[in-house]
Amino acid sequence: VKPQFGLSSLPAAAGFLGGLGAGLAYANVRKLGVRGENSMIIVAFFSAFTTLMLTPSLLLHFQPMSAQQWCFLILTGMAAAGGQIFITKAYAKAPAKEISVFDFSIVLFAAVLGYLFLGQLPDWLSVAGYIIIIGTAVLKWYLLSRRQTERSSK
Repeated sequence: VKPQFGLSSLPAAAGFLGGLGAGLAYANVRKLGVRGENSMIIVAFFSAFTTLMLTPSLLLHFQPMSAQQWCFLILTGMAAAGGQIFITKAYAKAPAKEISVFDFSIVLFAAVLGYLFLGQLPDWLSVAGYIIIIGTAVLKWYLLSRRQTERSSK
């Protein structure tokens, strides 16, 4: 992100808060899954909440969409719903510490897709960020796995 002081840091702050919110949401998804709540109900409430939060912006900035845009919106919605259903089931079945390491693959996908479709080449600060984020996730996963192995061998 390379934030600076000023309005250019607002998207970075929004991303940070979004990540914080996602972490809290998935911690609660885990609790609900352990309690035996239906994953489809969890996804329905998640989608309804998101829709309610975005409605004011939609109403303020409404513009009609073309048929192609509607098609892409429907396909995106189907992909998002499928992903949300499966990630909700995953968090209900296993602790977040075992699953969340795979969420960091998003960083790699964003970099690769940004290059392929937008021609974005990451600078050295971005590459350093990728290494720090993914390295930290993998190191944490490794240490937790090792700790579990040591406990089970005792």
